Formats: sequence, C-alpha cells, structure tokens
Amino acid sequence: MRYCLKAGKARYIGISNCFAWQLAKANAIAEKEGFAKFISVQGHYNLFFREEEREMVPFCEEENIALTPYSALASGRLSRKPGEQDTKRASEDAYAKFKYDATAQQDSVIIDRVSELAEKRGVSMTEVSLAWLLTKVASPVVGATKLHHIEGAAKAAELTLTDGELAYLEEPYVPHPLAGVMAQNKRENAKDKHVRTTGNQKIREDQ
Repeated sequence: MRYCLKAGKARYIGISNCFAWQLAKANAIAEKEGFAKFISVQGHYNLFFREEEREMVPFCEEENIALTPYSALASGRLSRKPGEQDTKRASEDAYAKFKYDATAQQDSVIIDRVSELAEKRGVSMTEVSLAWLLTKVASPVVGATKLHHIEGAAKAAELTLTDGELAYLEEPYVPHPLAGVMAQNKRENAKDKHVRTTGNQKIREDQ
C-alpha cells in the first residue's frame, strides 16, 4: 500500500475488520516508521449490529478517522419486512444467514420499529435505516443492484430523524456475538486459515 501511495495510484489507505487496538497499533507503527496512516475503517455496523460503538467509534472520533461501514442494511433485512419482496440473495446468501439468522428474533423488534417510523414519515425502511446510520458515520457502503436501491440511499441523506426517533430505534438493541472474520480475529488464531464463507463455522457461546 505504501508503494501505491508513492506511485500516485492511491491518495489514502483504509483498513477493514479490525479491533480498535489493532488500528491504534498499526497507525502508531506507521507514524514511527514514516509510513502513511490509515484514515478510514470499514467495519460491520448497522442497527442490528452495533458492537463497533464500544471501542472503534469513540477511537475514530478521537483520532479523526472516517467510518465507512459495510452491511449498512444487514443484507436487505433492514430495508423490508420479513417475507416482503424477498430476493434471490435473501434465500441463497449463506454468509448473510450465518451473520443474522441466529439473532433474528431479537432483531425483529428493530425491524418493526424501522417499519413503523417509515410508515409514519411516509418514507421507505431503507431511508430510515440509512438515515440513522448517517448520524453515526462518514459514509456507509451500500450495495445496489436496482435503480430504486440507489434512489433510496440518496433520499436517506435528506431525511433527518429526531432525537426521539433515534432513541426509539436504538432502545431494543442487545449485544451480539461476533461472527465471521471478526470472530476469528484473535491472537490465538493468527496462524489459522481464515474463513470467508460459513463453511463449518458455528457461532459459539464463548465468542
């Protein structure tokens, strides 16, 4: 990455799927060695999964590091009610099922509240979910395969939720276990082969 910057092929560098202490350590080493530091972090962050708020969000606010989270709509789960306009991805994406199905019951309360506010404000669930996230981060990563996906994302930037509405969306949240890449991101697993799909990986109670 350092050479890409020196060659002018990139202006800045970012990092993804790490803990706050790892980002702090990486940037401390970069500063010591005269390397470019990470100026953004892409983590898993949405109304369902807010574990980033424990350490990463306050660290980035303190260090002026941009948050550009992925899975902003929880693989579509925050854009529609269960059973409505189901897509091929919703039925076949094993990795998304792995991340979200285990906590579907507790997350359903949040879906209901997003739907309720969307109906009340006369907007889509996508707009409500992204409007909430835009109060927390610099720029979420939003996947789009249809025109209305792009339109919904753009409209979210124009929607301002009240403090009461923000609190209403956040109130039902309960802690979630880490899953996927971040569940493997441990010192003792440093030499292990990392899983990029569900494979045989299971969510363990001790994670």
